Amino acid sequence: MTPFIFREKLADLKVLRQLVFGSGKGRTHAERLENFYAPQAAHYDCFRSRLLHGRELLMKEVQFPSCGVWVDFGAGTGENLRLAGNRVCALNEVHLVDLSPSLLEVARTSVENLGLRHIHLHHSDACKFELVEESVDVVTFSYSLTMIPDWYDAILNAERLLKPGGLIAITDFYVSRKYPEEGMVQHHALKRAFWRSWFATDNVFLNGDHLAMVLRHFDADSLLEKEGSVPFLPLLKAPFYVLLARKKTNDCQSIRQPAASDIPAA
Repeated sequence: MTPFIFREKLADLKVLRQLVFGSGKGRTHAERLENFYAPQAAHYDCFRSRLLHGRELLMKEVQFPSCGVWVDFGAGTGENLRLAGNRVCALNEVHLVDLSPSLLEVARTSVENLGLRHIHLHHSDACKFELVEESVDVVTFSYSLTMIPDWYDAILNAERLLKPGGLIAITDFYVSRKYPEEGMVQHHALKRAFWRSWFATDNVFLNGDHLAMVLRHFDADSLLEKEGSVPFLPLLKAPFYVLLARKKTNDCQSIRQPAASDIPAA
């Protein structure tokens, strides 16, 4: 085994240890996130590149307008910057938003290496992050929506920030509703229960209501529902989706409070 492969395997084991034993304890959501991610921040992207299959698919599909504004909620280490490549240079502003200081510190190093002054890092809650209303062209959630307790507020905040016709792009793990919309994938009861339980140990909460609410508030451009392999567990395939949708332009379909059907029961 070469030194590089040995270091990679050792890093994987550190991340796996944190996934199994470091479920992220704390009084607040921010404390739980930091306690969970701080020990694995330096190795975060290496391991998750083999788990977060939708991230690269999503970033290939996002069309950034020239001189536009991009907000990445749950930006973590800023990996989406790398996946966006040179397209970032044509934007006026990029805002990376995350609640974990350890992950943002990794992102800060990446941004400094790029030498781009229009990329801004924010230690902030996606539900409360503020910019001028309808000033943003693209909002992304890359495996972050399932880790936001008040996810419906995060979606509503994205809707508030986006210009009419602006793009919301999401990829995440999920399980379907028991009775999904026509044409969408239906996961059987055992699969829904297994993956909810599996991810909940790490404070990742899979939910078919995420898609339902986004599709109610935005006009879908495309929706891909797939399954991806789990590192070291080749027989398991976790369901995920990749969604691109547009903010509605009809004034009568503007922001509203979430309906009872949007929000799962406690």
